[in-house]
Amino acid sequence: MDRREAMLRELNMHPMWVRREQAVNTPEVNVVQPEAPALMPEVQGGDSLREFQLKNAGGALGSLAFPELKEKVRSCELCALRAGCTQTVFGVGNEQADWLFVGEAPGADEDATGEPFVGHAGRLLDNMLLAIKLKRSEVYIANVIKCRPPDDRHPHVNEVASCLPYLKRQIALIQPKIIVALGKTAASALLNTDATIASLRGRVHEYHGIPLIVSFHPAYLLRSPMEKAKSWQDLCLAMDTMKACASQQ
Repeated sequence: MDRREAMLRELNMHPMWVRREQAVNTPEVNVVQPEAPALMPEVQGGDSLREFQLKNAGGALGSLAFPELKEKVRSCELCALRAGCTQTVFGVGNEQADWLFVGEAPGADEDATGEPFVGHAGRLLDNMLLAIKLKRSEVYIANVIKCRPPDDRHPHVNEVASCLPYLKRQIALIQPKIIVALGKTAASALLNTDATIASLRGRVHEYHGIPLIVSFHPAYLLRSPMEKAKSWQDLCLAMDTMKACASQQ
């Protein structure tokens, strides 16, 4: 039994999901074009979410390289989260990676270490990466929110609005070939939709020309292990998308 099979067994994905051999002709990937943006919710002083983002971005993020952007995040006080966390959690991995994985927000372990996806959820993500023959050092991992919310609650709309420009700048700097949105918060923020994970899975979406796959957050998979098979489907779709894009270049 090779290491990949061992990882699949640990994820409860073997032998239930065994990848079929690739066909000689790689099928064309149908990309779902983003829907027209829904009306943005209002936050703080009647501003729309878009107006809030523009004000908080200060119009300056587009000129920042990684070191300056990290410092900007570290000193950010645009919402109340910074005052209640130990440190910001910017991101980790290869800053020129082809693969970008985006989650929701730091938890207690991430807040303590300053690195996204550590602890049990992080170990599961590492195993998921190994199952598709990737290492953490070969991809880039980030969250929509850079500071831990109190009691690990879901982020509020103004908190997402404050942090989203930082993530968008990270994407612009990394220029990944594919994005995997892990969980509803990441999918909603990047696709500007309130659609459910169930309705977004199984299709190739697009973020500014970059293919985007929606899947479950590893923390959810720990609570609902029977959904791991669906997560494996999502990873297979991501791999097929990468191969299809490469064949069309």
